[in-house]
Amino acid sequence: MQKVLITGANGFLGSSMARYLSRHKYHVRVMVREHADLSAIADVPCEIYYGNIDEKIHVRQAVAGCDIVIHAAAITEQWGVSFDSYERINYLGTQYVCEACIEHKVSKLIFVSTANTIGPGSKELPGTELNGFTLFHAGSGYINSKYLAQTYVLEQVQKKQLPAVIVNPTFMIGPEDFKPSSGKLLLYGLNKRVLFYPPGGKNFVFIEDVCHGILNAMDQGRTGECYLLAGHNLSYGEFFKLVNKLSHQKQWLIKIPVFLLKLGGVIGSIRQKISGRSGKLNFANAYMLCLDNYYSARKAQRELSFRITPMSVAVGATLDWFRKNNYC
Repeated sequence: MQKVLITGANGFLGSSMARYLSRHKYHVRVMVREHADLSAIADVPCEIYYGNIDEKIHVRQAVAGCDIVIHAAAITEQWGVSFDSYERINYLGTQYVCEACIEHKVSKLIFVSTANTIGPGSKELPGTELNGFTLFHAGSGYINSKYLAQTYVLEQVQKKQLPAVIVNPTFMIGPEDFKPSSGKLLLYGLNKRVLFYPPGGKNFVFIEDVCHGILNAMDQGRTGECYLLAGHNLSYGEFFKLVNKLSHQKQWLIKIPVFLLKLGGVIGSIRQKISGRSGKLNFANAYMLCLDNYYSARKAQRELSFRITPMSVAVGATLDWFRKNNYC
């Protein structure tokens, strides 16, 4: 039985991956911070290693004895975090994972990046793995640090023969989002008479499809390659219309004008600099909410047998789970 280490295993993707691999008869070891909330993996039979991703000795000990490493640990918040923190966890932590994988001769490292390290496209011509990084100027510490980490992994593939594959998931939707994380967007669309939504759009993917893609990447992924794990390209308006339909709501949907959203982002960034306190809107995330972040999963479909579940199924399953667990 192969032993797989999952970092960041108490997060949405990490916990879903731990659950998925345990069902497929892998020995799962998870790396989580001491005192972390483990409710997301309470039902998962796994070996728990407590440690910090930015402590080299902790990472080395966690990797020792594992055949495969899935590095999903990251700070993912889009606001309220200094770049030093993003750099320490997202970049330095990845460096330590790479070094440990080389030292302990793991057979495969799956680095979980983000679709935003790849330039997006339109619905007619969605972004692919051939697109260069275009969002550095957006000012997102999360995206920039993930791009730097991804670049480092690819460098180690070339310089140290690191057996790494990179997966680039888009915006994940699914059940068992305990925190919740990306599920907050879906919850935002519930129980309102009037809903204001951003003018842009993004690619939405079912969490189960992402887990399936990572599982296949462990065997079928080519070293040094990136794979977009993408689903459906929807504007925010289209997404909330689907949520309305499946939740049987009657709701007024009003699109926020681009200039108004960006103005709010500028004001939020100025307020953050003056007060030192972060709000939920700054220029970086306002800018992102105005973009069409659309992607194609054709490469993953071709090389990883990646599947794409209908978004109505994904949203329906997520709604059911949130309701059963009293989130809405």
